[in-house]
Amino acid sequence: MSGFSQERLMQVLLAPQISEKATYVADKNEQVVFKVASTATKPEVKAAVELLFKVEVKSVQIANVKGKVKRFGKMTGRRKDWKKAFVCLKPGQEINFAAGE
Repeated sequence: MSGFSQERLMQVLLAPQISEKATYVADKNEQVVFKVASTATKPEVKAAVELLFKVEVKSVQIANVKGKVKRFGKMTGRRKDWKKAFVCLKPGQEINFAAGE
């Protein structure tokens, strides 16, 4: 956990991102996709995944996702920006969300 408080690490990961693209990435590259806090850093994401799921992480890539512009009649609004983390696991490691781990 290299210097991060356990309290902070529990707030870094918000939810797994389950979609067609995330499933494809998981099968092909042994990666898992998470929605993370907008202030999260790569080392924090790595430490949080290792703490919560008891797996070894090889690397982390983070992408900022821009919020969509939406309209309702004359009014326009914008959804919030958010962060997505692609967590690459070491060979032989696996996180299975279907089994409730």
